[in-house]
Amino acid sequence: MWGSRDAESIVKRSDLTVIVMRNTGWSVLLILLALFSASAVAQQKASAAAAAAQDFTPDYRLAPEDMLEISVWKEDGLNKTVLVRPDGGITFPLAGDMQAAGKTARELQQEITIRLSKYMAQPVVSVTVVKIAGNKIYVLGKVNKPGEYVAGRYLNVLQALSLAGGLTPFAAEDDIKVVRKIGGKDVVYPFNYSEVRKGNKLEQNITLSGGDVVVVP
Repeated sequence: MWGSRDAESIVKRSDLTVIVMRNTGWSVLLILLALFSASAVAQQKASAAAAAAQDFTPDYRLAPEDMLEISVWKEDGLNKTVLVRPDGGITFPLAGDMQAAGKTARELQQEITIRLSKYMAQPVVSVTVVKIAGNKIYVLGKVNKPGEYVAGRYLNVLQALSLAGGLTPFAAEDDIKVVRKIGGKDVVYPFNYSEVRKGNKLEQNITLSGGDVVVVP
């Protein structure tokens, strides 16, 4: 027969079970919250990266090392992530090899659409810039942090110099140059830091393009 001790033991076991269940429930809840937080952070980072890429469109000119997502509506076999090659070209199924560097995403979309039209009726093509790595500028010479910079947005000369830590005390402020390659030839643009800083000759504070070299003697 059951006595008071047996009943007391059962009560204690029941209390212990409740405590364990409560602790387990809190642990599961904490784990779920941690997973949710990690997922939210990852989604925020992905959204930020996508937003940074979309800041360039529709005017951004593609460059080598940019990452593109190209898709054709209702054609699962034609959904590809494509890297712009060092020569500026890309390859896409059915459309073949084509030049991407120097074109906007819209222009590339139109070209792919025309090429695919030979094989299917009214293809709906989407071209999205998912990663911008080709918008590189170089700041060399007498600046505090010379080097290569991958710009997440378009920069002018003043912004590039600021990114490079500013000029050193011995920099020739009036003799800065921007070297840009156009059609295989180097074109030099003068930049007079002293004048621009005073609000003069602001036309020299040009917007830089990928591959531009800012030289500070």
